[in-house]
Amino acid sequence: MTRFNNHTVLVTGGSSGIGLAAAKAYANEGARVVITGRDEEALARAQAEIGHGAIALRNDTGSIAEAKRLATALQEKDLQLDAIFINAGVAKFAPLSDVAEALWDATFDANVKGPYFQIQALTPLLRPGAAIVINGSINAHIGMPNSSVYAASKAALISLAKTLSAELLPRGARVNVVSPGPIATPLYGKLGMDKATLDATASAIQGQIPLGRFGTPEELASTVLHLSAKESAFIVGSELIVDGGMSNL
Repeated sequence: MTRFNNHTVLVTGGSSGIGLAAAKAYANEGARVVITGRDEEALARAQAEIGHGAIALRNDTGSIAEAKRLATALQEKDLQLDAIFINAGVAKFAPLSDVAEALWDATFDANVKGPYFQIQALTPLLRPGAAIVINGSINAHIGMPNSSVYAASKAALISLAKTLSAELLPRGARVNVVSPGPIATPLYGKLGMDKATLDATASAIQGQIPLGRFGTPEELASTVLHLSAKESAFIVGSELIVDGGMSNL
């Protein structure tokens, strides 16, 4: 398929996991892809994997200054955007009794403040008919213990998609959310658990998924591309949940 021929697409947090899968999928359908991330080595590897003239830019999603710097970098390359996948973020979990202000601030900076001001800074670069897809989470809906701060940050993003849709529609831009359930990505190896604890946690989560397995980054990427393409032009301010039925229990 070539749904994104002559399109330029930005994927934040595009050097691994869901972001990298989406970047590859966009490129395979004809898009020129720009990815961002914080790790220059990971960005270089991802850029090579994506191919198709992909551009990699180091950027920290939690900073307003970095949001402006990203917009400036794209302007300097004379790039306008047909789609944005706001994917970069952090997932930190702790029980209420252990949550410190630093965890709250780090989570909301990366998951809410950064994306909000990235969208603000990038809006002038949107072409008519552009699509913005925000990576949410089913944690905003299911009340999982130890996820209060993370879940609240994702709920804020889902709310933003609705209000920003109303604001950006006059520019011809749509905003929607894809909310994944458990997806098999490197994220699960970054939770600070030893292997035995991580395996037990993954097994417990898998037992809550009606399909009986974790999703794949490629499965989520296909939904991201659907929300970015012209075929979804009548989907505005909506959330698509991709969780194998987990949130229906």
